[in-house]
Amino acid sequence: MSISNSSNSLANLPLLPNGAEVILGTTLEPQQLAIPIAPSPITMFGPRGACLISETGPLWVSDTGHHRLLGWRNLPTKDNQPADWVIGQPDFYHEGQNAKVTPGRTTVSVPTGICVCGQGLAVADAWNHRILIWKNVPEDSNVPADLVLGQANFVDNEPNRGSQQADANTMHWPYGVFYYQEKLFVADTGNRRLLIWREFPTENGQPADLVLGQPDMISRNENGGASATAASMRWCHDIAVWNNNLVVADAGNHRVMIWQGIPTENNAPCAVVLGQNSFHFVEMNQGVYLPSASSLSMPYGVATTEEWLLVADTANSRLLGWKQPESILSLQGAIASAIIGQNSCQSKSENRNYGLPTRDSVNWPYGVKICGKTAVIADSGNNRILLWRFNYGE
Repeated sequence: MSISNSSNSLANLPLLPNGAEVILGTTLEPQQLAIPIAPSPITMFGPRGACLISETGPLWVSDTGHHRLLGWRNLPTKDNQPADWVIGQPDFYHEGQNAKVTPGRTTVSVPTGICVCGQGLAVADAWNHRILIWKNVPEDSNVPADLVLGQANFVDNEPNRGSQQADANTMHWPYGVFYYQEKLFVADTGNRRLLIWREFPTENGQPADLVLGQPDMISRNENGGASATAASMRWCHDIAVWNNNLVVADAGNHRVMIWQGIPTENNAPCAVVLGQNSFHFVEMNQGVYLPSASSLSMPYGVATTEEWLLVADTANSRLLGWKQPESILSLQGAIASAIIGQNSCQSKSENRNYGLPTRDSVNWPYGVKICGKTAVIADSGNNRILLWRFNYGE
């Protein structure tokens, strides 16, 4: 695959050129003005995250706007395939925060990030200000969660447990969750920080061991209450690890932060950022209206393979990819290697030209993950999930 050196023209990401092999969620027909978003086994409303457990399934999706999780027993093979399971609602046809009852082990309110945790599953239950963890990946409807972080129990759901300050065991609108080598990472977005558990939590409400983005566990100011730095954050949303280097999507600062290795100290600064030319500049698309091959606008999602870092450049309605460099330090402000979702690096229109969605277009994609040869894209603005073959090394 050839890579262009031009800042205005990039190669396509190594995804099948005909677009997604499978599209989940209802399909918009030419005569329709909008997709019905009433809950069903097929429909979704602004899904923010998805997790393919293995190359053959199961697949779990955070159907964010319907306040539920949808599960498919096997990797779906056809468009609009109905889900097999639901968590968060009594059935496929109800919606509402916490199923319009008291929060519990099987309810969610604006679920967002979702990831595999060893044999289990973790979900960022954003508006309940908590992380729900299942010790084993659920394989039925409304399997109760085993563990909760951010709250002392499964009933409470106040931000920061009702305090004006944060703490090591509280959360405020956590958006992202990620697991790597027994460590758990949580993008505690409303507290403008990343929390790290050095070993996988085993108790409800267990405090985090490390914090990034803030000088201590109680502070929660945007960018630490000052100008942006290599250590500060505004709205961190997603987490990945790229060849043992921590990657965080700092959407509020319109950048992606990358550390050399996994930080071991509080408030450790990152080594480089993508999307900005310096650690102190934080303007959308680097302060100009149109994007470029090196700028970002509210990047919400990140995913990695050994060779690639993928970024869901959400407000630019595109995905950008950077290839693994010889040195992480050479990525500071680097031009992307490839793109998908737009015909030009200077375009940011939804579905390319503000038209109907196609198999290879996106509209405010909030999440991207890769499992085996499948890229799973939360195409939120189109109320759908794209399952798109990703070809490593091509």
